[in-house]
Amino acid sequence: MSKLMPINLTQIMIKMTDLLKAPGDDAKAQRSAFFAFAIRVASAGIAFLSQILLARWMGVFEYGVFTFVWIVIHILGAVSSFGLNTSVLRFVPQYRETGDHGLARGFLRGSVVFTLGFSTCLALLGAVLVVLFDGVINDIYFIPLLLAFICLPMFALTDVQDGLSRAHSWIDLALVPPYIIRPGLLLLFLAGAVLFGAEPTAKTALLAAIGATWATALGQTYYLRRRLKKTVIRKKPVYQLNFWLKISFPILLLEGFYLLLTYADILIMNVFMTPKDVAIYFAAVKTTSLIEFVYFSITASATHKFSEYHAAGRKDDLKQFLAKMISWTFWPSLGLAFGVLALGWPLLWLFGPEFTAGYPLMFILVIGLLARAATGPVEALMNMLGQQNVCAMVLFGAVVLNVALNFLLIPSYGLVGAASATAISLVMVSVALFVMAKRRLGLHSFVFGGLAGVKASN
Repeated sequence: MSKLMPINLTQIMIKMTDLLKAPGDDAKAQRSAFFAFAIRVASAGIAFLSQILLARWMGVFEYGVFTFVWIVIHILGAVSSFGLNTSVLRFVPQYRETGDHGLARGFLRGSVVFTLGFSTCLALLGAVLVVLFDGVINDIYFIPLLLAFICLPMFALTDVQDGLSRAHSWIDLALVPPYIIRPGLLLLFLAGAVLFGAEPTAKTALLAAIGATWATALGQTYYLRRRLKKTVIRKKPVYQLNFWLKISFPILLLEGFYLLLTYADILIMNVFMTPKDVAIYFAAVKTTSLIEFVYFSITASATHKFSEYHAAGRKDDLKQFLAKMISWTFWPSLGLAFGVLALGWPLLWLFGPEFTAGYPLMFILVIGLLARAATGPVEALMNMLGQQNVCAMVLFGAVVLNVALNFLLIPSYGLVGAASATAISLVMVSVALFVMAKRRLGLHSFVFGGLAGVKASN
């Protein structure tokens, strides 16, 4: 066996070298996917460690409070860019392809200014509503929510700059700040606060989150501006804000619906269950979501290529590229699913002995994640090819189904009911998007059969 090891390592190094040097769109997408996946793997370690330490330091109850409030900010932060964080992946490559550099510069600048203004208004409105409904909102959430709204503008800024970076294939600048630096700083600031005698409560964690969010956003802004100055052709900015918002609005709805689809179970659980139950459920969700890294990595690296192929009229190349992206998404996700389920119990135990009660939920949640992986980045494909309205309608239906199932199942089945509602909804939305892509675009977006089953093996 020892004689084989140098040969295997040499072969691996040769393949890695070939990947780094190979020309062509497939190779570029594969490199981007590899770097995106590597970043997400690194972020998984930091995020997982931070969640474990949060749970250990804060206890199940306070951790549940922090989890709920931070999810609220995730949802509001994602919708604060009004869909511009995703539509940039359509417009900027399109403007580069057509030589409309003034419009490209206008979009780059206008999307940031609009996002900052809109997110600030949302933060102020949220704070006012929390104060006005004092007494209606549970007291345990009052101060944490007010603190969380301070994070919102910078959270939204990082989100839109993620899209701007991906539109230029700067995967490091897109993913490192939100997925490595921000959680790392949150953990560092919280550890420092606890070390100097602060109580490890949800309030303390949110104060740490404020510092981490602002520092990350400002640092990302600095480095993004430096890169844009070197690469973007200097033309007078041209703004078509109304048009951009019109196109982005269905994407906003789509992303909002998807976030509700993802987090509706946790939000509704707060109506029927305690923060302790929320904490156990969230730990199971976070552990299972390790499988999503493959899906996220492929989507992050491939989305703007869909737009480029479509703008250039290269439909055959688009079909082949889509087939490969689906294959690259599903099979690694399936392998990760087996690994995550095999290690699920000890991983949950790291959060604390009480969290192992969430282990059976992971088997249910995996079903929904694999259903989505089986259709690959079909949602991103449809957004880039002008089918964002259809995507929004599909996800709206899924959200309605998810909310109805959660209200129906959680009172009777508790955590199992919440997991089942989410899994069923993800399966249904994957089926619906597959059907719509076939009917509207004539593209087969399932890992088995059709072009996706043939071309991916070439």
